Amino acid sequence: MSLTKEDILNKADELNVKFIRLQFTDILGVIKNVAITIDQLEDALDGEIMFDGSSIDGFTRIQESDMKLKPDFDTFTVFPWRPEKGGRVARLICDVYMPNGEPFEGGPRNVLQNVLEEAQEMGYEMYLGPEPEFFLFEKGEEGEPTTITHDKGGYFDLGPIDEGQDTRRDIVLALEQMGFEMEASHHEVAPGQHEIDFKYDDALRTADNIATFKFVVKAIANEHNLHATFMPKPIFGENGSGMHMNQSLFKDGENAFYDEADELGLSQTAYYYIGGLLKHADAIAAITNPTVNSYKRLVPGYEAPVYKAWSASNRSALIRIPASRGAGTRVEMRNPDPAANPYLATAVMLKAGLDGIKNEIEPPAEVVENIFAMDKGRKAELGIDSLPGNINDAVDELLKDELIQDALGDHVLKHFVEAKRLEWDVYRTQVHQWELDQYLKTF
Repeated sequence: MSLTKEDILNKADELNVKFIRLQFTDILGVIKNVAITIDQLEDALDGEIMFDGSSIDGFTRIQESDMKLKPDFDTFTVFPWRPEKGGRVARLICDVYMPNGEPFEGGPRNVLQNVLEEAQEMGYEMYLGPEPEFFLFEKGEEGEPTTITHDKGGYFDLGPIDEGQDTRRDIVLALEQMGFEMEASHHEVAPGQHEIDFKYDDALRTADNIATFKFVVKAIANEHNLHATFMPKPIFGENGSGMHMNQSLFKDGENAFYDEADELGLSQTAYYYIGGLLKHADAIAAITNPTVNSYKRLVPGYEAPVYKAWSASNRSALIRIPASRGAGTRVEMRNPDPAANPYLATAVMLKAGLDGIKNEIEPPAEVVENIFAMDKGRKAELGIDSLPGNINDAVDELLKDELIQDALGDHVLKHFVEAKRLEWDVYRTQVHQWELDQYLKTF
């Protein structure tokens, strides 16, 4: 049931809320907020709080800086880790609007809502279930993050090997108090690496939940004197952190991806959706794997999903079909990582899938063999290509793909490309420690 303005005002009073953070994300997915006091809450709920958009990287030009924040009432929640002394802190996730009342085209949440409206016009509602991974590292003497892991645990290990279990437990408890329905929590493959899964929901709410999840994980880790990072590949030689995205479309209350008469239990709609994802995978990678570091994870040998193929039977393909059928039938895209802006990543994946449905794009044949074990000849024989090898190449692919550009809109596309070209240029021209180790004494 949706919350009303009166519901929020009453809750805030009952829970002794004194401060409210009006949250939104910038184009790169970093959470921003405008903090207000309880006295301003009613104005905020009426969409009357303004902020300087020119101060947010990639948002707008200085001459058109004033913007409004319109809260989504259903995102109201109180931070459970804030002490009640002096008043508690709550938050609302907001959409960004121009002063004239038009949605701001550079707002990532608005971008997703535009694609969701397109799906709705086709009769579909998208559901999304993420699997975000992260690392917990010790802090240095001055509180700076290190890459020293606080445990030597491995996949599904328990304490005392997994010293992160207390932190994970507190993260789960905090998320539950904020309304999350939790599913699983465990140690991942690499030392210091963890995964916490929460239940799937409609796409917009899930994107909100991913943004909130990252914020909460960092806050609770900090209380344990640890640094949580969603950097995709912080340690050479260890598995990186992914964020597999499980996607399904529902139509008239039924899962549109399920067909019990099909050999794999998949509908024609599901096959077309897979076809669309594979067709646009290279351009999508720029958004789902948006950093220089993302492509240090996407290399063969670390269970990395780099090969453009699909399978219901193995995890070496870019797209996997998990075993559940009926209402649980879904398509899992395995290359996204947790550095991605969840709103933009969801928007481009959905846009590609809808293109597959609209234009009846048949996917290639399912690959049942382990692609990791194939030689180049076998991959060529099956027509299996790889994703772009770095963010610069991925941006090149994005600029060739009009459909994915259309999903982002001109404003987001322009500022995203500018930011990524700059990031690549700074990386490309740096002298890295590896080069010093390799060449300084030799030449």
